[in-house]
Amino acid sequence: MSHDPQRRPFSVDVIQAMERLKSLVRRTPVLESERLNEKVGGRVLIKPECLQLTGSFKIRGAFNRLLLLSAEERKRGILAWSAGNHAQALAYAGAKLGVRATIVMPADAPRAKIEGTRRYGAQVVFYDRQTQDRESIGRTLAAKSGAVIVPPYEDADVIAGQGTAGLELLEDAAARNAPLDRMVVCVGGGGLIAGCALAPSARRGH
Repeated sequence: MSHDPQRRPFSVDVIQAMERLKSLVRRTPVLESERLNEKVGGRVLIKPECLQLTGSFKIRGAFNRLLLLSAEERKRGILAWSAGNHAQALAYAGAKLGVRATIVMPADAPRAKIEGTRRYGAQVVFYDRQTQDRESIGRTLAAKSGAVIVPPYEDADVIAGQGTAGLELLEDAAARNAPLDRMVVCVGGGGLIAGCALAPSARRGH
């Protein structure tokens, strides 16, 4: 079956991603502060994905998508566009799985992000974010090289991978006898919150 990045991800995808990633990514801890709890009058659990490999939750979606590449797709390599976190995650995952990665990055991206992406072995192609369109550049390069495009968030398997962060939080909260009333999720492109929205159903087994 061909990959359809626009298909709707389901809770079962998050469960499968959890199993797929358990030996590849960190199960980041859940932190709790008594002082913070006192201030808000309740229990606040924090999941610091800044402690994750490459420094963000992005490694979850990157690994999940790359693990689902066919043997033929792995040979073609991957291509993505990112200002930093997705770039580093794909570069790292690609290095671990033997998949060549090319990342289109803005020339003014943080130096640490650029160096990190290169350090993990990816080829970096710069563009001017004021005058050029990164997706257009990326799609043109992919058409020439045959590389598989791995978007930063608008992909069902990337979303499922990001959702494992939410599933871990729910499991660890229950283990602390602190079932969540609500989950507050940072939103950029939307991949993390989309995945985390699936996590409650995944934990219930639906």
